[in-house]
Amino acid sequence: MKFKTEQEEFWAGDFGNEYIERVNEDNIRIANNISFFSKVLKQTRNVKSIIEFGSNIGINLKALNYLIPDADLSAIEINAKAVEELRKWQKVKKIYEMSILDFTPDFQRDFVFIKGVLIHINPEMLHKIYKLLYQTTKKYICIAEYYNPTPVSVSYRGHEDRLFKRDFAGEMMDKYHDLRLVNYGFVYHRAPNFPLDDLTWFLLEKTV
Repeated sequence: MKFKTEQEEFWAGDFGNEYIERVNEDNIRIANNISFFSKVLKQTRNVKSIIEFGSNIGINLKALNYLIPDADLSAIEINAKAVEELRKWQKVKKIYEMSILDFTPDFQRDFVFIKGVLIHINPEMLHKIYKLLYQTTKKYICIAEYYNPTPVSVSYRGHEDRLFKRDFAGEMMDKYHDLRLVNYGFVYHRAPNFPLDDLTWFLLEKTV
């Protein structure tokens, strides 16, 4: 597989494989995500199809499958080892084994989400990801990332230019004026119940 950026190679290779070992599925991690998505989905209606941009081994999709068991699930994932784990689960209807940057939307889903992935995208490519998220959704987009009001780059496990914070949702709303902010929230890593890694989430609705 040929990649356009260093960040894609980083996640497709050994570091991506090591990440799978660190975040390996357990009941607590899935429970935390069930709590998270129950908040996100609270103000949605008639979600019957879902796609995750950068699914890894599918922990988020498993939480969503618990909450909406009849929804059709799809996933885009760059790491071959993660895709192998996804296929073992056998609940994901369509798996696109590729970089998000190489994805072409084949049909629109009700709920499109990206969680902890935009922070690792080369900033020069964000405009393309925003366009793909917008084109792929029929109704809702959920963005759950590290937030900063202005763009910053942060050292990530000893690596430079591998983690970027900014106002991703705000940039999307500036780019697509028919996106409406439905809800937003923050999940603190020291929350006594159902903690996550300091994620700020935004639920957007396509109004046209």
